[in-house]
Amino acid sequence: MARSGRATWRHDVKVNWQLYVLMILPVAWLVIFRYMPMYGAQIAFKRFNAVEGILGSPWVGLRYFERFFTSHQFARVFGNTIILSLYQLIAGFPIPIVLALALNAVRVRWFKKSVQMITYMPHFISVIVLVGMMMQFLSPRIGIVNIAIQALGGTQQNFIGIPRLFRSLYVWSGVWQNAGWGTIIYLAALSAVDPNLHEAATIDGASRFRRIWHIDVPTILPTAVVLLILNTGRIMELGFEKVFLMQNPLNLQVSEIIATYVYKVGLASARADFSYSAAIGLVNSVINFALIVTVNRIARRMGETSLW
Repeated sequence: MARSGRATWRHDVKVNWQLYVLMILPVAWLVIFRYMPMYGAQIAFKRFNAVEGILGSPWVGLRYFERFFTSHQFARVFGNTIILSLYQLIAGFPIPIVLALALNAVRVRWFKKSVQMITYMPHFISVIVLVGMMMQFLSPRIGIVNIAIQALGGTQQNFIGIPRLFRSLYVWSGVWQNAGWGTIIYLAALSAVDPNLHEAATIDGASRFRRIWHIDVPTILPTAVVLLILNTGRIMELGFEKVFLMQNPLNLQVSEIIATYVYKVGLASARADFSYSAAIGLVNSVINFALIVTVNRIARRMGETSLW
């Protein structure tokens, strides 16, 4: 049977060799940039010295993990990461679904296409440009928001420097940028809905809301569950660039997350500690892995949709 299996595989390669050639680059990328870096994860358990290399550096066990968990920065950094991630997930996940359902219900073609284009466009704005726009719009001196507030008799505010506003500015600017792009997957799923179902429901007297709730929502529910599992697995992976660009001494108390903290202790510090930053990053990855496994198991028990 093993010999027969090898012969079948060789025949398949011979017949579909073009497809296997196309696989070379993505597989090489996966190995080089995803699997080979795992070799360097062992520096989290060593006192890394660039001269001695990874293998030559002395083993210290869990010292850097204990240092992170007992650090006075741990509660603040870990708490900021969790709060900002959950805020982003709760606020950002449902909006593409609602937008896709609303667009799917629109029957005026030109209006539907116009709304799609307008909501998709912000996705192509880079993070640096987006933060620059926020800085300009919310500037205490020349920002259009403060100019409008002052014209209405209010007092100018340094919105970026107000700690309690940092999370909302981060999350809702991201929702504005990515909500339209996120609707693409759901609109593709909704295209599989049989129009006869809507016609039959209309004949039975179902309202538009009833038809959306009982026909469209069940259709996209498996897709939504899979995306929720994937998003939960990345809950600790906030965008470093955007948070770092929005940081300033006034909002640092709520804006310091694991990604920016790792950068500061691992690269930006005068005494860069690669082992310590690697240990923090490894903790982050382990938490993400545990979350995706847990949520996937819950989804599989509650329904038939899961990643594996």
